[in-house]
Amino acid sequence: MPWVKEFDVDEAVDRAKHVFWLKGYEATSISDLVEAMGINKGSLYNAFGSKKELFVRAILKYDRENRQAALKQLEEMDDPIMAIQALFDSLIAESEADTEHKGCFLVNTALELPNHSDDIKELVAEALLDFEQFFERLLVLAKERGDVPKTLNTANVAKSLLSQVVGTRVLARGVFGSEGLQAIRTQALDQIAA
Repeated sequence: MPWVKEFDVDEAVDRAKHVFWLKGYEATSISDLVEAMGINKGSLYNAFGSKKELFVRAILKYDRENRQAALKQLEEMDDPIMAIQALFDSLIAESEADTEHKGCFLVNTALELPNHSDDIKELVAEALLDFEQFFERLLVLAKERGDVPKTLNTANVAKSLLSQVVGTRVLARGVFGSEGLQAIRTQALDQIAA
C-alpha cells in the first residue's frame, strides 16, 4: 500500500522552520522535529527525505517569505535612502519584538556555515550576495539622484551595510538592547549622508 500524506506539508515546514531557527541545524534532533511538526518519523522521511532536505526547504521558505519579500517591498519605495532607513528601522522593531531572541534564520545559518554542506553554504552565500546587491542598486540610484555624495563607493558601502545588518541580527539576540541597535543604525545611515 503506498504511503499517504495525512498532514499539511507547508504547515509542517513552517513548524520545522521554527525549530531550526531557534536551535540551529546541528542542535535540532529528529525528535525535536517530529514533535514540533506533529508527525511521526516515518512521515518525516517519506515527505522530506532527510533532516537536511527538510532544513533546505525550511530555509528557502524563510528566505522567500522574509528576506526576499521585504527587500522587494523596500525596493519599490520611491526614495532609496528612505528604503535603507526603513530596513534598519524594521530590523530594530523585529529584534525588539523577538522575545525568543531567534534573530534571523539566514544569519544564524551563516554563523554555522563550517558545519554545513556545500549546497547550503552556496544557498546562504547567494542570499547574502543578493542582499548586498539590493543595497548597491539603491545606492547607485541615490547617487544618480544626487542624494549621496558623488564620491561614494557604492560597492564598498553596500558591503558595509550588509555587515551592519548581520551585526544587528547577531547582537540583537541578547547582547545589544535598543540603544545599541540604534547606534548601529546611526552608523549605517551616516555612511550615506549627503
